[in-house]
Amino acid sequence: MSEIGKNLVVISGPSGCGKDTVVKHILKTDDRFVLSVSATTRPKRPTETDGVDYIFLTAPEFIGKIAGGEFLEHTLYCGNYYGTLKSQIEQKVADGKVVVLVIEVEGAANVKKVYPDALTIFVAPPSLEELERRLRNRGTEGDDVIKQRLFKANEELGFKSSYDYIVENNFVEQCAESIINIYDNEK
Repeated sequence: MSEIGKNLVVISGPSGCGKDTVVKHILKTDDRFVLSVSATTRPKRPTETDGVDYIFLTAPEFIGKIAGGEFLEHTLYCGNYYGTLKSQIEQKVADGKVVVLVIEVEGAANVKKVYPDALTIFVAPPSLEELERRLRNRGTEGDDVIKQRLFKANEELGFKSSYDYIVENNFVEQCAESIINIYDNEK
């Protein structure tokens, strides 16, 4: 078992399922866990902070980092690049932390190839109707983007059986507690 792999928790789920909120709750309640901040080329939302929510890069910057081998995984998702910088993982594991990666299904599969002992958890919405309600209530995307995200969600739900665990997010606190318990029982 690799030192890095045993200290990675990979969390995926459709856009709007609440995975980011669940992870924020985990980080607030258990200081063993830290977030790997993903890089992206998507526009920054008004409530987001560069380096905290995402590392916001231009497409040329992102492509340069791909060429330089700086990513553990990366993908093009709904027209924007997303990826996990190796530096985000290595330093945090060296500091003795459990690193949480919130990434999409393709990225999770790529991480599992590199670190087979990484723990993968799929956060599922209670239903597609609830997922659509959550996406619309965010008020951050237009109808076309919401439709695109719902289409992508159907695809992603088809991959949930490839994860070590599936946790349904009915209540944030309960979902976060389940993930912490899964980690404790596995590691």
